This record gives sequence, structure tokens and C-alpha cells, in this order.
Amino acid sequence: MSIGDVTYVEHHNEVMDGERIVARHRHTASEIATKLAMADDMAALGRLHGDIAKSLGISLMTYHRWRKARGTLVRPASRPMADAERADILPEREQMSQIRELQLENSRLRRLVTDLLLEKVKLEEDLGAGPVHHRTLAHR
Repeated sequence: MSIGDVTYVEHHNEVMDGERIVARHRHTASEIATKLAMADDMAALGRLHGDIAKSLGISLMTYHRWRKARGTLVRPASRPMADAERADILPEREQMSQIRELQLENSRLRRLVTDLLLEKVKLEEDLGAGPVHHRTLAHR
């Protein structure tokens, strides 16, 4: 949960009579920035996001929320890129372009199917037959 510049994180510290006691810890903007800097260093070393969040003492969702709020869901560009990494960007851009095209085609096809289904329902209502149940016809 985030309120203003302060983010609340839940820590499950104790179990008492079968119930969890949840203590809230506030992270200031400077603490968040420090933890995100540490996370960037760990990510550069190839650590997994779940491991990074665990070592920082926060949930994975909090870690992603902080990164999103900072606007760095992509790899940080703090270090200069090598030529091999620049070559990798081009295929990534092509993949992103293909993904966008497929998403656009998917939305068009969904609209087309929806329109056809609505037209089918209208035709069935005009005939007065109501919706045809294929299961009952198949078992006759």
C-alpha cells in the first residue's frame, strides 16, 4: 500500500494462537531509492527478482511496484552497452513490433467474432426459434 511518499509493507513476524500478527513498516523515499539501487546492482549480477526482493526484505509485488513507480521496468542503462548488446536490441525491437501487430490482429479478430455472434443471435430471434442447443440435436 502506498500513501504519498511513504509505502507500507507488511511483515509477518509472529504467529499467535494460529493467527498472524502483521506489523507495518514504512519505507521513506530515500529508503526506497537505496533499496532500488541495491536491487539494480543485484539484477546486474543476474539475480532473480524473487531473490532480490527477499534479500531486501520486501515482497516481490512491492519490488515491482517501486520499480514501476520509478519508471524502470526495463533494464537500467547505467552502464555503457557493448556492441553485442546493441545487436541484441534490434531483434528485441523486431519482436516487440511483431507482438504489437499480433495484439492488433487479435483485437480485430475478437471484434469480428463478437459481431458475428451478435448477428447470429439477432437472426435466431428474428426466426423465433430461440438459440439452438447443439447438444440436444446431437443426442437425438
